[in-house]
Amino acid sequence: MPGWESLALIYAKEYRQCLEEGRDVSLMPHPQSLETADSKTLSDLTERLREQPLRKDFPYNEPDELSAILSEYVPIIRSLRKPQASQFLGAVLGRSVGCMLGKPLEVGPYFWESTPQDPGWKNVKAWFFGADQYPIRDYVPQHSRASNQGLYVGCPTCVKENVKFVETDDDVRYTLLSLELLEQKGFDFTGYEVGKLWHDRLTYQMVCTAETQAYLNFAHVTTHLGASKDEFTPEAAEYVRTHHNPYREWIGAQIRIDGYGYAAAGDPLSAAKMAYQDAHFSHVKNGVYGAMFFAALIASAFVETDLELCVKQALTVIPSTSRLYEVLRKTIDIVHREPDTERMIEAVWSYLLEVDPAHTINNACVCVASILHAPHDFSKAIGTAVLFGLDTDCNGATVGSIMGANLGETAIDEHWKAPLQDTIYASLAGFHPIAITEVASRYHALFTKHHDQ
Repeated sequence: MPGWESLALIYAKEYRQCLEEGRDVSLMPHPQSLETADSKTLSDLTERLREQPLRKDFPYNEPDELSAILSEYVPIIRSLRKPQASQFLGAVLGRSVGCMLGKPLEVGPYFWESTPQDPGWKNVKAWFFGADQYPIRDYVPQHSRASNQGLYVGCPTCVKENVKFVETDDDVRYTLLSLELLEQKGFDFTGYEVGKLWHDRLTYQMVCTAETQAYLNFAHVTTHLGASKDEFTPEAAEYVRTHHNPYREWIGAQIRIDGYGYAAAGDPLSAAKMAYQDAHFSHVKNGVYGAMFFAALIASAFVETDLELCVKQALTVIPSTSRLYEVLRKTIDIVHREPDTERMIEAVWSYLLEVDPAHTINNACVCVASILHAPHDFSKAIGTAVLFGLDTDCNGATVGSIMGANLGETAIDEHWKAPLQDTIYASLAGFHPIAITEVASRYHALFTKHHDQ
């Protein structure tokens, strides 16, 4: 059963996903030939796509098992300092600020490349420039001369003139759900417990893409009465993450895992393992790797001042034989040789649309490029992430989280903090509203409990 989109669109996206992950789909119908196909035909063909073998010339090895993913892990970070309360506040606040900065731009003109002359990032620049607020150092202005070019912004309550608190958003909700999961279950939780928490706390309207399909699939393989972990077999778990889920390498898992980096501050391996348990509920391969990479990166950023070293550490928790690893290395090389912000973005952007604008791989590149380009400047880092376009609220949030954890709350200028009034409205019972400072304090308590054990 489809969740996020129609079966025809799911088949088309599954076809593209299978091509990306190296499957030989030469014997399968092209999506354009199925415009009049019935639902059963589309459903059956979608499942058959996933069963096609990998091409013999596919150059990547992308395991799904945790032990294989972590086979190249080595400890690199030097743990120069003990995480401080101000860093937990910086991380949660930074995530909130970055999300709110990017949220009004999470609309078409900034996601896509209109023409080779008008890529999404140039549209972001045009909006800020048209408001005489470029480079980006503050929230998105409501009005811009760029509206004369057909550009526009969304989320009117998130623009600079109207910001009063942190709006409900999936980039915020999952960070709060991770807090609840860790407080209830500790570090040793399961994918089944992730699914039960989603069903308990998220309405169906709150989930997107891969999360929508996993949410729906989980309902098909579990029961409410007499529910037990025993019913969530490996076969059921595989069905949940893959059935009619062509979004299984998209950004959803990557935006869910910041809380594991907070709770396991200074322990990137533990953070990556928790991210795996969460991500593998709904994602596979690079969708999981992105989650593990950023959980390890955030955990490292609490104790290591050198963000480049934190990135190197995070790279050891994902396979060097993966597409994500390859493209991240390419991005790092570009940042090293191109100090100019716009030229750096243009060079990276040239390969970002090889996958969907909401994919893990391209948005991970945006985040890494942004923190390495501005490792000591919170505002420039989140501004660069949002200037890139693509999934602006997700990337602003991730970069804000990393920079806040690394630099602490005092590195975040007052003009970012004050409009939020220390308040999150998450549309979740118990978190609507909740103070940003309380969330940070509770994560700090989780870290202290884990660290002292």
